[in-house]
Amino acid sequence: MKLTKEEAIKLTGSRWWENKSDEEIAEFQVHEPLLCCPFEVFHKAVETWLGRPVWTHEFVDVQALIDEKAGKRKAEDPITSLRRIAPDKPIISIII
Repeated sequence: MKLTKEEAIKLTGSRWWENKSDEEIAEFQVHEPLLCCPFEVFHKAVETWLGRPVWTHEFVDVQALIDEKAGKRKAEDPITSLRRIAPDKPIISIII
């Protein structure tokens, strides 16, 4: 389902996610290009859906998350996924 901007705003206003499981939220939102719930709700839902921590930058390639769930690809470590998403950009790792 691809919503118009107006439909997405209306759906967000309904707070539809409040009565849905994490799996339902993830399944809906990974297939809808417009964010229709708070990002932190979507992020938590995808982590539950995949059964692992998900780095924020991984949301750049939602199809990779969908393919992982379908068993078509394995989860990548953070550096590998950054290199795939931005192959010609430098990566600086800061450990606190």
